[in-house]
Amino acid sequence: MSDEEYFRYTHSVLLVPMVAVLLIWTVFLIEVRFQVNFNEYGIYPRTLTGLRGILLSPFIHGSIEHLYNNTLPLAILLASLQYFYRAISFRVLLLGILLSGCITWLIGRPSYHIGASSVIYLLASFIFFKGIFSKHYRLVALSLIVVFIYGGLLWLIFPLVEEISWEGHLGGFLTGLFLAWTIRTKVPSGRTYPWEAEDYKEEEDEFLQHFDEEGNFIESEEKEAHEEQERFRIRYIYRKGEGKKEDPS
Repeated sequence: MSDEEYFRYTHSVLLVPMVAVLLIWTVFLIEVRFQVNFNEYGIYPRTLTGLRGILLSPFIHGSIEHLYNNTLPLAILLASLQYFYRAISFRVLLLGILLSGCITWLIGRPSYHIGASSVIYLLASFIFFKGIFSKHYRLVALSLIVVFIYGGLLWLIFPLVEEISWEGHLGGFLTGLFLAWTIRTKVPSGRTYPWEAEDYKEEEDEFLQHFDEEGNFIESEEKEAHEEQERFRIRYIYRKGEGKKEDPS
């Protein structure tokens, strides 16, 4: 698969992030408008009712600040996932939400864990490690961009701030790494240069014909003169003969 085919723009690159952002904002506005609290639908570790939060918690946020902080990273990372890994994007999202939610349910503190931050850590981790594993220069560059922008979030997978669900962050991070390692997808083969072909011949390379045997560049006029000279070059072969004997008389 060529780079042009793989990195082809589709409307889903914008549509998927827009739908996700619209959903989390709609849920929050419903809470504000009708004065209800959906926190109880979050993940409550090691309880049966808490299992429903595995699917529902990413859509629930505790405050406008919490929602705002998650909106932009979620949109950017979803767009990146959809553009660079569209063939497996929905599989990554579904499995990622389920696995990271299960990890949070197993290791979390007895409290309601809500918010899309676990999905953000899932996406950032997957995009970073998948790019490194693929070894394609564009995907590796994307990995480095993710590290540059969101590398500081790594510290929040540790229990440093009591109010933050580090368990959800850790679950998303580990799940992203696991999916990057296990989910296989085709990556672009990249451009193949003529000299990389098995049947490559130097004498047929048009680029190399602009240089002489010593590697000096030949201008077009000089090249024609050089070729003309090569065509009519006369080679002389000298052979040392035997000397004539003097007549003794």
